[in-house]
Amino acid sequence: MKLKHFAVAGLFAISAALPMMASAGDAAAGKAKAAVCAACHGQNGIALIPMYPNLAGQHEMYLVSSLKAYRSKERNGGMAAIMQGQAMALSDEDIADLSAYFSSLPAGGK
Repeated sequence: MKLKHFAVAGLFAISAALPMMASAGDAAAGKAKAAVCAACHGQNGIALIPMYPNLAGQHEMYLVSSLKAYRSKERNGGMAAIMQGQAMALSDEDIADLSAYFSSLPAGGK
């Protein structure tokens, strides 16, 4: 009985991961779309103003989930109103591409 539960749990975990794997973004396309982001988050994903977070080297799926949460207005507080406005204009493909780009950059911005 326990083996059956593990098998079902394993299949569920794999099926839950498939949409994330299928939505892998194109870092080159993300770079082309990142000009607007640079105003706050810096040319290389390292913010010049301390109140804005660095995006360079951030985990790709964290960026995807954050941008989608801003777009759906699930993420609030702080500077969320600015990001909600920016994220509203992004498609799922844009989000995937931008996330792939920023996650591909070195965390130190070097």
